[in-house]
Formats: sequence, C-alpha cells, structure tokens
Amino acid sequence: MQPSPPPASASDGFRSSVDELVANNRSFAATFADGNLGVAPSLRLAVVACMDSRMDIFALLGLANGEAHIIRNAGGVVTDDVIRSLCLSQRSLGTREIMLLHHTKCGLEGLDEAAFRRDLGALVGHKPTWALEPFDDPYIDVSQSIQRLQHSPFIGFEDHIRGFVFDVDSGLLHEVRGDA
Repeated sequence: MQPSPPPASASDGFRSSVDELVANNRSFAATFADGNLGVAPSLRLAVVACMDSRMDIFALLGLANGEAHIIRNAGGVVTDDVIRSLCLSQRSLGTREIMLLHHTKCGLEGLDEAAFRRDLGALVGHKPTWALEPFDDPYIDVSQSIQRLQHSPFIGFEDHIRGFVFDVDSGLLHEVRGDA
C-alpha cells in the first residue's frame, strides 16, 4: 500500500474546505449558547474513539456539549498521548469513567504496518517513530485496550473502563469485556 501523496496546492486547482468551515462558524457563532459550560464534563466521562468520519460521537451516544471529554485518533488506539489526556481528564477535571469506542470496517483493520512504514520511509526519507497499531479484529483490540488502561499507573478508576465496537452498518454498539 502506497501512502497518499501530500495534499495538492492551490495552484493544482485544490479548493480548501477550511474556508467554507470558517464561514459556517460565523453562522454557528451567531446563535452560540454554550459559552457558560464548565471545563469539567458533567457526566464525569471520557470517551476514546476512532477518528473515523462516519462516527458522530455526540449523536451516536446521545451526548450534548459539556457532558464528556472526547479523545480521538486513528483506530481509537490507547497511545501515550491518550493516556496523558485521560490522566488530566481524571486527575484535574474529575472524570471517573472511560468508554472505549472502536468500530467495524476501520481503516486500521488488516493494514500491513511493515509495508506502510517501508513505503512511507521511501516517500519521505525516514520511517516514523510512532506505531500505527493495526489490528485484525476490533473486538480483540478493544479488549486489549481495556487491559492496557487497567495496567497503566496513570489511570485511576480501573473498574469504570468499558469498551464497545460500533457497527457502522447497523449503528449499534456491542460491548466488549476486557478479559475477552
């Protein structure tokens, strides 16, 4: 698998979506009513989820602004940076529960990391220092992620970590145990 080339420049006829999003923000700000929300999430919940654009975390969980911290990355992987964010969320901002949210048909599922790293190294001149952490089964990956959090000295409330796989076809969540 070849990594995608760098984004096209404006001279290539590329039209930025960011300009449209900034214009959308002007409309949003005109009716913005959440300026009074506190920094600590009211449900005392942190959600670690994949960055997949098919997953509207607020809609699929029925969350409103101010209710939960949402931490997203490729695959919903429990990286050192995720643990850093969860540690702050718990120890400074009062969260007590962690919900892991992976999904079916993920871009990391079945990815050949060695080939990706080799191709990326050839493209940019050196291999990345970070791991992609692909997986073959999202259910097994969620279970391993729960265990990773439960064994981290930086995460408290290990009994309040639950994991789920979101089915992108049905919209349903399927719970996964940490010892599965």
